[in-house]
Amino acid sequence: MAGRPPLPIGTHGKIVARDVTPAGQRAKLWQAHTYYRDPDGKTRRVKRTGGSKSAAENALRAALSDRQTDSAATLSGDSRVSAAAAVWFEQCEAAVAEGELAPNTLRLYESAWRLHIEPAVGELRLRELTVSRCEAWKVELRKRKGAGTVRTSKAVLSGVAGYAARMGAIGANPVRDTSPVRGKRKRAARAMTLDERRRWLDAMEADERASRWAVPDLTRFLLATGVRIGEALAVTWDEVDLDAGSVRVEWHIIRVKGEGLIRATGAKSEAGDRELFLPRWAVDMLLRRRVESAGAWPVFPDSLGGWRDPSNMSRALREARDAAGFGWVTSHVFRQTVLTVLDDAGVSRRSIADQAGHADPSMTERNYMQRGKGSARAAEVLDGILDETA
Repeated sequence: MAGRPPLPIGTHGKIVARDVTPAGQRAKLWQAHTYYRDPDGKTRRVKRTGGSKSAAENALRAALSDRQTDSAATLSGDSRVSAAAAVWFEQCEAAVAEGELAPNTLRLYESAWRLHIEPAVGELRLRELTVSRCEAWKVELRKRKGAGTVRTSKAVLSGVAGYAARMGAIGANPVRDTSPVRGKRKRAARAMTLDERRRWLDAMEADERASRWAVPDLTRFLLATGVRIGEALAVTWDEVDLDAGSVRVEWHIIRVKGEGLIRATGAKSEAGDRELFLPRWAVDMLLRRRVESAGAWPVFPDSLGGWRDPSNMSRALREARDAAGFGWVTSHVFRQTVLTVLDDAGVSRRSIADQAGHADPSMTERNYMQRGKGSARAAEVLDGILDETA
């Protein structure tokens, strides 16, 4: 049987609308979508949202009209902001496919666009997207949402406007000239003292559930490396060299909607892929876990031998910390502790940044307190972080 013939170029299929109002939200949100065949011959899904079914369908028809006028890759000052956003998001999807953008980051961007940007400025013509209008939008959004949400939304709109500027549709990116997003002063990093580290491990060893979830050994690994919890849970035994006392850090575990847990690449910079030397006590711990692994491939597997969910692991850690009276401790505290200990020992800022996986040492200094290889000196210093070999 012959397949369905493709849509003629420049035409679209049936428009379908559905209620996508998030649970607990009072204001209605509808999404309309269809498939449109662009001038390059590719059929792409086009979607728009609105406060009612008709509003969503009207917004979609307007976007389709723009698409017919502009083609998939050409924009003008009369094109709508939503038309530029559609092409920008296609580029983001391509970046995800190439491993250059995390899938969850794209979903965060899509949510910001759908909830905070498109309803406010999506139907403006690009020439109408002035600095003053962008500033007014940002100020109004800040009245209702936190600084983090506003920063993300501003970054998305800036990405869309920047793409329009590169295509010659507007002279410059107007979002770039809006005022900074002010928020609460960031809490200073707090590192654990040696006494706190000892008491923490004693408490975790005594907690049956924490031990079952491997919190004590995971803590030791985090204190031996300074990696993020998602990176630690992605380490497999073929990336651990017990003879050389080193570990390769190249992946992280994330949960992707519709796919479940995946082991993803996509470090923020090339420095995120790194080889780290391990303290002797950490090698001993990993050697014991290797013997006890029963064939599981991840170093820190779940009960079935597969990937462990970072969110579930963080929840187990929170429950254990609260029971032990360490309410301020998060997995990131162990990372901050490692970087602070190295700094106090006089390890160079470049080596500390390499340990953390940061390309810019100033980033490490600002937020703790990588190029690809940690320092052997770092492993020597971390030998004493738990005072187990003293």
